[in-house]
Amino acid sequence: MEDHHKPSAPGRVVAGRHFEYKWIALSVTTIGALMAAIDSTIVVLALPDMMVKLHSDLVVMVWVIMGYILVSTVFLLTFGRAADILGRVRMYNAGFLVFTIGSALCGISQGATQLIIFRLVQGAGAALMLVNGPAIITEAFPARQRGRALGINGVAWALGSVVGPLLGGFILAAADWRWIFYINVPIGLVGTIWGYRVLHELSTPKKEERFDVVGAATFSLGLLALLIGLTRGIETGWTSLPIIGLFLFCAITVVFFLWWEKRAASPVLDLSLFDSRVYNSAVISSMLQALSMFAVNFLIIFYLQGVRGYDPLTAALLLIPLPLVSSIVGPLSGYASDHIGARLPTTIGLILQAAALALFINQLSPDTSYAVIATGLGLMGLGGGMFWAPNTSSALGSAPVARLGIASAALGTLRQTGMVTSFALALAVAAGSLPKQVVMDLFVGTNVALGSEPMQAFIVGIKSAFRVSIVLCLAAAAFSMVRGKGEARHPHQPDRATGE
Repeated sequence: MEDHHKPSAPGRVVAGRHFEYKWIALSVTTIGALMAAIDSTIVVLALPDMMVKLHSDLVVMVWVIMGYILVSTVFLLTFGRAADILGRVRMYNAGFLVFTIGSALCGISQGATQLIIFRLVQGAGAALMLVNGPAIITEAFPARQRGRALGINGVAWALGSVVGPLLGGFILAAADWRWIFYINVPIGLVGTIWGYRVLHELSTPKKEERFDVVGAATFSLGLLALLIGLTRGIETGWTSLPIIGLFLFCAITVVFFLWWEKRAASPVLDLSLFDSRVYNSAVISSMLQALSMFAVNFLIIFYLQGVRGYDPLTAALLLIPLPLVSSIVGPLSGYASDHIGARLPTTIGLILQAAALALFINQLSPDTSYAVIATGLGLMGLGGGMFWAPNTSSALGSAPVARLGIASAALGTLRQTGMVTSFALALAVAAGSLPKQVVMDLFVGTNVALGSEPMQAFIVGIKSAFRVSIVLCLAAAAFSMVRGKGEARHPHQPDRATGE
């Protein structure tokens, strides 16, 4: 496949020696990915303490988590398009600064409402980093190294998602809940200053293009309605009038959005991206993989807490095999995809994740040995590590440089939407036999031990959710298999950052 990117600026001199720009860019974006991932989960164990000290209730405090996730998903497409016009580095650095300011404001919050609002600010900063980080890496690295670089960046995200609850637990054991936000401030300041000093644009932003305000607003409102409907449906019921209304509003806005984008002079979503079979297959595979696998972590944590009786911190620690294996395999699979293409590693990875789910369906019971659970988690980590970096490299490698921001945004938006949908779908299937308050207590990390009868019902529900996940995972593997060979990397393409 033709590499759309041109050689650009040389490396920098660091500590008296030549150090290539691409590795500097990777280090900055990896710190951003790690921070954003940690803060998507770090508050889980702190919610009960926050609820007491801020004199709030569980229904309100759940939005400390969900508000961050919603904002960091809804604005991906808007920020991705803005980055193509204004510059990816500029938007990424702004994201680091906004995230850091949001963290400081969260720490000084005097009430639940303030905390939720400031978490929205954090989520906006995270969206700016998440959408532009992969695009900056894709532009900085030559095709022969892109998968490996994205694999390293993916390790940070995988580790951050699991490290979040662990770090939160350790901070709470030694200090007040406010320190789970204050800890971001010095790291964020270093990252912000470092990014402004060392990152630079490798392509010319399309400043002459107009921003599609109508398209961005329509898409954001429709996606927001969908995500709120999915998350609130767990509590209020899927057939309630407000939830049906939200889903109907989402459907109407999607139809209008597609109609508008086909006619807009400078659309927020360039639909021509989807003319590429490589990009289409990568995006659909990513969404289905997230829809299949994201909720599995939560269901295993619920099992470890509600069925096995572990406290939240111990349950989070027992998940370590998943991110550990993923962090080792991610860069290796990215390196392999640079030479053989993405189709084989991504497809095998998805099949391995389906095999892990099959193992859980066959073996999970109230007294399953941890060796079996660790094996399943390790298989999930192996499959995830083989999938993420090659798939992202395949998708962004097939996009023209002028549309890297929006290509990354569309990929991230569908993946994040799949994650939220996965959580709602899995809870609807797995926890349907449990009282809503028990489900909510499990969701926020409260130590809940189920009785014998609900325990058996919950295990049956988990296995039903895993069966649905297997079907979705195999569907993702099918799309991955037919992506074509166009994404295979030629080992001698030039380095855009150095011209070598």
